[in-house]
Amino acid sequence: MKKVSKAPFKIFKKGVYILPSLFTTGNVFCGFYAFIAVLNEDFFLAAVAIVVAIIFDGLDGRVARMTKTTSEFGVQYDSLADVISFGMAPALLAYAWVLKPFGRLGWMAAFLFLLCGALRLARFNVTKPDTHGDHFIGLPIPAAAAVIASIVIAFEDLFETRLDPMIMVAVVCLLAFLMVSNIKYPAFKKFEFKKRVTFTRFLFVILFIYVLATIPRVALFILSFVYVLAGPGNLLFSLFRHPDSRTLDEPLSKHDK
Repeated sequence: MKKVSKAPFKIFKKGVYILPSLFTTGNVFCGFYAFIAVLNEDFFLAAVAIVVAIIFDGLDGRVARMTKTTSEFGVQYDSLADVISFGMAPALLAYAWVLKPFGRLGWMAAFLFLLCGALRLARFNVTKPDTHGDHFIGLPIPAAAAVIASIVIAFEDLFETRLDPMIMVAVVCLLAFLMVSNIKYPAFKKFEFKKRVTFTRFLFVILFIYVLATIPRVALFILSFVYVLAGPGNLLFSLFRHPDSRTLDEPLSKHDK
């Protein structure tokens, strides 16, 4: 009789780090709650749940690195959580919010967003990224989800209307393309609270927190779009400055993420 390998069960014998896993579980919960809110047609609350999931997602990795509790289990759990909260949840939100009247075009656009988000996460995992790198390759899926959530929050709460469906289709498809592209986006992983910074940079951080606390809905909308445009903007700047630089179709190096 063939002996069954016990390798897949070794990770459970070693145990699971509870602190980062709790943050990841909070991410999953927010993604699931976004589904419930969409089914109840409470689109604003669904968008807020996605934003809270983004906060949990940002904390779990940073907490794991600070406490030196990173693990392969945590990486895989985080990716599965991201598919739920930043792939399926915003795709369902966009479809139910304005894309549903388009029928096949609407749900295919939403599916394209989900598919490209899953591909983005799979590529991120297999390339074995450097956790201390200063950039990502392709738009991170939480940033893409933030764009959709911020649009819903801004239009539902501030403008009390809904975005034009054709514009939303274009936005969803553009986000899908950027996620699977080779465009570099800043990672902000080298930001350390213990490191000394210039007084000007400190004032900029204070101003950023002030604006985010004063007008969070508008700030989230602006910040998410600025981040999305930062990748293509830096690419165009580098192409004009260095015409012989690498194109988007060239293969990634082993250091790219």
